Amino acid sequence: MEVRINMTKRLQNDELQKIAREVRRDIIKMIYEAGSGHPGGSLSATEILVALYFGIMDASDKFYLSNGHVCPALYSVMAEKGLIEKKLLSTYVDLGSPLQGHPERTKLKGIESTSGPLGLGLAQAAGFAAIKRDVFIYCMTSDAEHDEGNHWEALNFAAKYNLENLIQFVDRNRIQIEGTTEEIMPLGNLAEKYIASDWNVIEINGNNFDEIFDAVKAAKENRGKPTVIIANTTFGKGVSFMEMNPDWHAKAPNEEEYKKAMEELSR
Repeated sequence: MEVRINMTKRLQNDELQKIAREVRRDIIKMIYEAGSGHPGGSLSATEILVALYFGIMDASDKFYLSNGHVCPALYSVMAEKGLIEKKLLSTYVDLGSPLQGHPERTKLKGIESTSGPLGLGLAQAAGFAAIKRDVFIYCMTSDAEHDEGNHWEALNFAAKYNLENLIQFVDRNRIQIEGTTEEIMPLGNLAEKYIASDWNVIEINGNNFDEIFDAVKAAKENRGKPTVIIANTTFGKGVSFMEMNPDWHAKAPNEEEYKKAMEELSR
C-alpha cells in the first residue's frame, strides 16, 4: 500500500525559531524548578520536535520518543501546540503529575509508549509501523542508544519487512552520560552501518529547520525501505556553558546558572 507523501502546512522559519526559543526556556525552567532532569539532550532535540509537531505530522501519524529522558522538550512542544495546558509544565516530575521524568503512556494523551530503558523505542515504533502501513510512524532515538543490542534487532526487523512508513531521527549530539559517544563506545561511520542494514539514510544538520523538512520530504518519497535521518545536533544548544559539555547530561542548574541560561535564551 502506498503511503501519503503530503505534509501538513509548516510555519515560517521565524515562527518556528520563536517556538524553539520558548521551548528552550521552558526546558531550563522545568529542570531548574524540579531540581532534576536532562537539559543537554532536551536542548539538542528541540528543532526536531518543533518541526514534527508544527509542520510534519498530521492527526493520523504517530511519534515514539525512545530517548525518553529528553521529555522536557516534548512536554514543552506539546504545550506550545495546545495538546496540554502550559500550566502543567510546572508540575514536571511531581508525584502524581502526568509529566514524569520519562513519559508514561497511561498518564498523558498523545504519548505512544512508556519509556525509560534506552534502546526500546525503535522496536515499538517498528512494530506499529508493520501493522499500520498506511500512516507514517516517527521515532526519535539518541546516538548512545546504539550501544544497545535490541536497537539493532529492531533495525533489522524494520529492514526485513520493508517498513517504508517508518522514519527514525537519530539525535546525533555525540554526548552521553559519562562522556562523548566516541570515548564510551565509538559508533564509527553510522551512515554506512545503516546502509549495510538496508536502510535509506539521510544526514542533516538537526538544528536547521529547512534541512529537517527537506529530509522528511525525501524520506516520504522513499519506497521499499525504512529511513533514518541522522540529525547532527549541538548538545545543550543555546546555553553556552552547557554546549557539548557531558556534565549537563543529567544535571539541574543552580540559581546563578539558571539566570545565565535564561538570559542567553532571551536574546
